[in-house]
Amino acid sequence: MAPRMLLSMPLHAITEVYGEAGLRERFRLELETFPEAESKQLIEALDLAARLHANDRRVREPYLNHLLRVAIRIIKYYGVRDVDVLTAALLHDAVEDHPGELAGTSQGSWTELTEAAIAELASRFGPRVAELVRSVTNPEYDPERDRHEQYRAHVTASLDRDPWARVIKVSDFTDNGVGVVHTTPEKALSAARKYRPLVPKLRELVGRPDTPLSIAAKDHILDQLDLAEERFACILDD
Repeated sequence: MAPRMLLSMPLHAITEVYGEAGLRERFRLELETFPEAESKQLIEALDLAARLHANDRRVREPYLNHLLRVAIRIIKYYGVRDVDVLTAALLHDAVEDHPGELAGTSQGSWTELTEAAIAELASRFGPRVAELVRSVTNPEYDPERDRHEQYRAHVTASLDRDPWARVIKVSDFTDNGVGVVHTTPEKALSAARKYRPLVPKLRELVGRPDTPLSIAAKDHILDQLDLAEERFACILDD
């Protein structure tokens, strides 16, 4: 691996060629330009995410790859260097997927474990990080209602009120949507059905004046949403 070359490679190309080690190295290269204290916080967040998601996989790859791509995309393509936002990006699935492990307990209801996990994030990284993670954490689903519909309703409501959470969620969505071609046909079909209805709402949210991104970053995201829509259409309309 030629480390500096990683800076010019698309994130999914790094994943395919070098795997988790390549994404970790790309993240390390990005951190070279951060102040020491901020770099230390981001490494701590990555270490926590790696521990919590150690046994998780996304079909063919370690789940950590997804979290690394989400964070790197925000730095590289969105031009965001807000350490709290990047910390929350690395940990955006921690409360949803591993509330008990994060909170250090297996006792309690879903709501109690979620609140305990968010409190642990606040203790480690501050209340802003914890609230950003809360905004992108899915609620407990009502088994009597369609799961995908509940997901889309939650995303719409939480992103309406939290502009910085939009930045995290749109990177997450891009990784899942544009990256839909990097998974199995069954997973791609499920993802397209889940995510395609969100594309118009995300376009609207990204275009809002209070979304804290540059015009260039917004244009990049809109292009990525167009590509995701094109791929969803190919999957669902075939």
